[in-house]
Amino acid sequence: MPSTHIPSPLQVVVLAAGKGTRMKSRLPKVLHRLAGRPMLGHVLAAAAALDPERVVAVTGHGAADVAGYLEGTEWASARFDIRTVVQEPQLGTGHAVRQALPELAGDGTTLILYGDVPLTSATTLRALVAASAPTEHAPHGRLALLTIELPDPTGYGRIVRNASGEVLAIVEHKDATASQRLIRETNTGLMAVPTRQLRHWLPRLRDDNAQGEFYLTDIVAMAVDDGVPVAGVAAPNPTEVAGVNSPAQLAALERALQAQIAQDLLEQGVRLADPARLDVRGTLTCGQDVEIDVNCVFHGDVTLGDGVRIGPHCVIGNARIEADAVIHAYTHIDGERAGVSVGAGALIGPFARLRPGAKLGREVHIGNFVEVKNSTLANGAKANHLAYLGDAQVGERVNFGAGSITANYDGANKHRTVIEADVHVGSNCVLVAPVTLGAGGTVGGGSTITKHTPPGALSVARGKQVVIANWSRPAKAPAQAPGQPQPDAPGPEA
Repeated sequence: MPSTHIPSPLQVVVLAAGKGTRMKSRLPKVLHRLAGRPMLGHVLAAAAALDPERVVAVTGHGAADVAGYLEGTEWASARFDIRTVVQEPQLGTGHAVRQALPELAGDGTTLILYGDVPLTSATTLRALVAASAPTEHAPHGRLALLTIELPDPTGYGRIVRNASGEVLAIVEHKDATASQRLIRETNTGLMAVPTRQLRHWLPRLRDDNAQGEFYLTDIVAMAVDDGVPVAGVAAPNPTEVAGVNSPAQLAALERALQAQIAQDLLEQGVRLADPARLDVRGTLTCGQDVEIDVNCVFHGDVTLGDGVRIGPHCVIGNARIEADAVIHAYTHIDGERAGVSVGAGALIGPFARLRPGAKLGREVHIGNFVEVKNSTLANGAKANHLAYLGDAQVGERVNFGAGSITANYDGANKHRTVIEADVHVGSNCVLVAPVTLGAGGTVGGGSTITKHTPPGALSVARGKQVVIANWSRPAKAPAQAPGQPQPDAPGPEA
């Protein structure tokens, strides 16, 4: 493909009206997730890389849900204008694109995509659009089709060429002759069309075919009749043009995508214990010498610094983990919108939970069954066992004892706890916020702290220990032999 020039203006039509009956779901088909993102999102992300001026989504089943997704936060800052139109009734692909015509401005090129064909790369789309660009022999542009050869093309439209290899038509499987069904080059449905020609061809579509629908592919024959060249652009592999019509197909595409992600990570130098047991449902960026054990799930935006080691069975989302940190097995990190940051050399887990707003400094230790939420832990702070730190500011070298918690919620509002540097909090303590523990202080085990403590002091707040000498525990009554009378039950005065 010698040219990558994209004719301007570029507009994109995404067909997203299908019900997806075989998905057996109330959710519109194009909103089913692949690698953590709706299929429609994958399509739009690839299109966005071409910098279109406008995207028009043709909706139908679940139109309100699809429109809600397009208006949501993921696309709120999109550089292109997003519009939706509704196809009702649904009378075929040609009829669907016809609904988008009033939203297409000017001339240039229109790229037609499908919301349930999620993995076409931006590189392939760029080549497809470039193939439609005007040339000396086609001053008004060309109709460019994305095609692929399949071992078994049953059910797909066939690409019909003349003796010199020029595309003459696309014949749908149900309308194809026996000889045409032997053709293995098939139509993917994706095409780039000069917008001016698209306006001319769509009103001429007819529904006199086996399905009684308006086929978009019929514009190929119209282009040939009008002397507009038709270019065929080969897709690099079947995964890029695979559509989804069932949960099984979605699962197969998920595995194909995850295998490609794993391969890309391996080529970057990431050590994967087993590439087949990795799930990336967002963006994973890795430095050098990163190691990832089996059955880890990454979602949202995750960055792993040089030398980071991730143990088995971890779930990590929206987090930045700095160099040489170790995340032990079964740790759950989810930053959501606030994010989580883990400092260099930190040790986290096993079985730890970091929630949104957790910001850990260098060499912080968060041990088994410790939960941190909306809290900052300075360099060298430790909470090694069975603890909760919520809405807290923890200073350097603090040691937070096993079973201790910050009681940050009074039933109506959240309050902060400040633990200054070098404080030692004993086991099974409750720090009732708002409260500040002065630097270098110590809190005795089992204390409930409700007032600020001064620096360097020992603070103890617990019930006085009582010792009763020579105390006997209650004993059970001796068992009675069968048939012997049982002692009377105690009366009211007992």
